[in-house]
Amino acid sequence: MTSTLQRTLCSDLPTAEPGTPVRLQGWVHRRRELAALTFLVLRDRSGLAQVVVRGGEVPPEETTVEVVGTATANAQAPGGVEVTDPVITALTEPAATPPVELWRPTLSAGLPTMLDHAPVTWRHLAQRARWDLAAASVRGFRATLDAAGFTEVQTPKFVESATESGANVFAVDYFGRPAYLAQSPQFYKQQLVGVFERVYEVGPVFRAEPHDTVRHLAEYVSLDVELGFVRDHRDVLRVLRDVVAGMVAGIHEHAADAIERSGAQVPVVPDEIPVVHFRDALAMVGAPEDEPDLAPEHERALGAWALEEHGSDFVAVEGYPMAKRPFYTHPWSRDGAGAPPRPPGHAGWSNSFDLLFRGLELVTGGQRLHTPSSYDAAIRARGEDPEAYAAYLQAFRHGMPPHGGFAIGLERWTARLTGAANIREVTLFPRDLHRLTP
Repeated sequence: MTSTLQRTLCSDLPTAEPGTPVRLQGWVHRRRELAALTFLVLRDRSGLAQVVVRGGEVPPEETTVEVVGTATANAQAPGGVEVTDPVITALTEPAATPPVELWRPTLSAGLPTMLDHAPVTWRHLAQRARWDLAAASVRGFRATLDAAGFTEVQTPKFVESATESGANVFAVDYFGRPAYLAQSPQFYKQQLVGVFERVYEVGPVFRAEPHDTVRHLAEYVSLDVELGFVRDHRDVLRVLRDVVAGMVAGIHEHAADAIERSGAQVPVVPDEIPVVHFRDALAMVGAPEDEPDLAPEHERALGAWALEEHGSDFVAVEGYPMAKRPFYTHPWSRDGAGAPPRPPGHAGWSNSFDLLFRGLELVTGGQRLHTPSSYDAAIRARGEDPEAYAAYLQAFRHGMPPHGGFAIGLERWTARLTGAANIREVTLFPRDLHRLTP
């Protein structure tokens, strides 16, 4: 019977005609032994199913098995249908006792235990739901950009020089010469605007920042976007708004059941994200006007303001000081758009922004420089030789449109959705200052 009977997923068992044979495959999620029978709860990628066993042994929890039996109506069973008269075949050796009780509704283990045993603890339904949200978000990200005429690209992760700061890169031996793990696909995605006009990438980035905090990782998944023929950073922000809305739509379409299992609070993305200039933001949070950046407590205060004043989980802060932005950032150009005056000695505002999500920086983006002369000046202003960037700059010598882009940290997004206290809780196999396994 097993050679001809097609597999039924646990989620499809309720649709099976009572009295018909079914074949399930999965893990022994839980065994509940009573005097005359045993209830076996089977788990597969789609959910849970109940199997009624009368006599005979049931393999230990987490053993992979095949169950062939009869679909039987039972109002108390998940979905109203269970499997009776089963023939249970173990597909592996009996499983070892897992480090946590995966059948419990919530996990009480500490974070080190969770991370040390990640290949097993991710099997817990509530834990797995967190990554289901992330995966659905990526589907929504891709779908939104595909529909808007973007091309997905893949850029090198071995690079010859640092993108933003030589102090925060991982050096590697590349066939006897020095190379680095890419901090960002920034240089490549800009160059590819000259080919495809609109590009995006989903891939890992590496930051050798010795931060041992709840919001930093040495390797994370970056959702990068770059587009040409923009007027300024506000065009980029509008695309970002649509992308975030698409990620939310992807969750509702592809992982609706994971919302409840994970306890996620999925936001409503407003038609227009509230925007505040950096200098106004400083005033709102009571920070000195010469502060070069926003501190975490400032971000939290701005998030509270956006929620109270606009009913929005999102707020964009634009016009960060040029001194705090990478050399390729375009200076402020929104004439007549209400930019506050610069304080004395200030290097000037930029056509850049951060998007805060529930009081935490989620996205950095903006408009880039696009003319060879502006790059020459910007690089020399940093005390560097433009020749060191010759491979990057060749695209600009051959004609590049005004362009801009942004990057979203996938794990940070998922952490804010689920309210995770530590970004490692939503990272499959985190890499940080201390952890290189599993």
